[in-house]
Amino acid sequence: MGQRSTFKIDLNKIDGDGEFPCPSCRAVLSPDDESGLTYDIIDVKMEEGGSLKELVIICKKCKSIIHLEGFEALNELDNSEE
Repeated sequence: MGQRSTFKIDLNKIDGDGEFPCPSCRAVLSPDDESGLTYDIIDVKMEEGGSLKELVIICKKCKSIIHLEGFEALNELDNSEE
């Protein structure tokens, strides 16, 4: 079995609504896609305080592993609503 490609993406560097192309096959991956057709979440890493730190997904088209970072802005938004 071949080795899967692994990528790291900082969401703070993505313009727009968080949609981005897979770094390997260019399939469009969107946080709003709830169909389960383009990617699966395979790991969720949390900070000690319960804030989201990293999301690890797998592209269903090419099987690349993608580590999503940069949830600080989302965490700050959640904290400002309290």
